Amino acid sequence: MTSLIVLVALVVLVAVLFIGAYNGLVRKRNAVDNAWAQVDVQLKRRHDLVPNLVETVKGYAAHERGALEAVVAARGRAVGASSPQEHAAAEDLLTGALKNLFALAEAYPDLKASRNFSELAEELSVTENRIAYSRQYYNDAVLAYNNAVETIPANIVAAAAGFRRREYFRAPDEERGPVRVRF
Repeated sequence: MTSLIVLVALVVLVAVLFIGAYNGLVRKRNAVDNAWAQVDVQLKRRHDLVPNLVETVKGYAAHERGALEAVVAARGRAVGASSPQEHAAAEDLLTGALKNLFALAEAYPDLKASRNFSELAEELSVTENRIAYSRQYYNDAVLAYNNAVETIPANIVAAAAGFRRREYFRAPDEERGPVRVRF
């Protein structure tokens, strides 16, 4: 009789541990999904600002068609990205195109002085800061989730229930090197 009670207690303990680990993994997976949704919201905000910025610049610098088309093409690629790695690469292209657009604005004093342009530039700057924070938050959520998926005993539950590692949002290789300052 004692061995039956011990066996039942052991089965109940294992079930409670399994359920606890499973629920913890679900919470962490949902946190990762929520964090990605926040990144996505900020990227969409950025993508929505770009056409307005292009239209504003177009009014002042219509003959700079190549730079404007590069921004539009980069935005299209960024909107179509699906994985964190694709988003990182596409957003890097968009950032480069926007830098060129802002450099172009330096050549047009009327554009630089335009209230609409300065408001859009400020809004884009604020959005860039939000994107950076959202990416950091996403990577923190992925770290917590991946740690849970890979550590004992949750890794046993993760393998049985189909939980898989998630990708980090990584900076493209060219952004990882040292910054070069030239005078």
